[in-house]
Amino acid sequence: MNATQDPHQRHEVKVDLIAVVAAVIGNRPCALTIQQGRALPSGPFELGHRSLQAGLRDWVEQQTGHRLGYIEQLYTFADRDRLADELTRAISISYLGLTHDERREGQAPRDWRSWYDYFPWEDHRDGAPEIVESLILPRLAAWAEEVEGEPREDRCQRAAIAFGLDGRSWNEELVLQRYELLYEAGLVEEALRKRGEDATAPIPGRSMIADHRRILATGIARLRTKIKYRPVVFELMPPVFTLLQLQQAVEALSGRLVHKQNFRRLIEQQELVEETGETSSETGGRPAKLFRFRPAVLMERTAAGTKLPVIRA
Repeated sequence: MNATQDPHQRHEVKVDLIAVVAAVIGNRPCALTIQQGRALPSGPFELGHRSLQAGLRDWVEQQTGHRLGYIEQLYTFADRDRLADELTRAISISYLGLTHDERREGQAPRDWRSWYDYFPWEDHRDGAPEIVESLILPRLAAWAEEVEGEPREDRCQRAAIAFGLDGRSWNEELVLQRYELLYEAGLVEEALRKRGEDATAPIPGRSMIADHRRILATGIARLRTKIKYRPVVFELMPPVFTLLQLQQAVEALSGRLVHKQNFRRLIEQQELVEETGETSSETGGRPAKLFRFRPAVLMERTAAGTKLPVIRA
C-alpha cells in the first residue's frame, strides 16, 4: 500500500465481460477477435444490462456483428495484479461460446483467428511442432538453471508435466498450464510487457492485450476437455456433414489425430448421428454420406460425449 494512501478509502470494482467464441473454419480452430486480433470481444457490465449473459451478448454483437448462440460461463479472473490502478479492482467474467460461422450476404467479415497463431506449440496433428524442441525446451531448461535445489527440481518437473517429457505423454488439456509456465519463465510477450522488459525476445506466438491470451488458453482447455464427455462438438458443425468433417473438427480442436476406425465406431456406439440419405462430392473422392446429429442429442446436451481416441506417439 502506498504510504500516503488512506486504508479506509473505498475502492472501485470494475467488472468486464469477455467472450471466448470458438468456431472450426477450414479445419482451423478459431477464436473471434477484435482490434486486429489483439483482443477478445469484451466490455464492461453496465446497469442497463438485464444479466451478465445479456451484457456479454450485447457487446459481442456490437463489436463483431455476431449473435451468440450457445454460451457457458468459463471463469472469473480477479487476481490482485489485475488492478487497473491503486484504487480500482479489475474483475473479468469470461464465457465460452460455440458457433458455426455463417456470415450472411452484406455482413462485414468477422475477424476469426486460428488458436495456433497464439499458441503454435499446441498443434500436434503433424507431430510435436519444431518450436517445442528447438526453442521452448532449451529456454525452459535455462530458466530452471537460474535457481538451485528444490526450486530447480520444481521447475524441471513442471516443464516435464506440461510438455510431456521424461516418459510422460503430451496432455492436450494442459493449455493454460503451459501458457502460465511460459509466462512465469518470461518467454511470452505479455510477461515481458508486464515487467517492462524488452531485452529477451519472446518465443513465437501472437500476443494479446492485458490477460486476454490467458483467458483464451482457459477457453481452449475447457473445450478440449469437454469434447471428451459432452457432445458439444455439434455446436461447431453445420447442419449436415460427413464423418470425415466431424473427425477433422475434433482433431482441429484437440490438436491431435484420432484413429479413424475407432472414432467412427464410438460415434456409432453412442448413436450421436443419423444419415440424411444424401451424399456429398466435396471430399474429392467417391461421394460421402451426409449425417446430422440426432434430435435427442440436440435436445439433451448432457448425453455421453464424443470420446477422443487419440493417436499416442
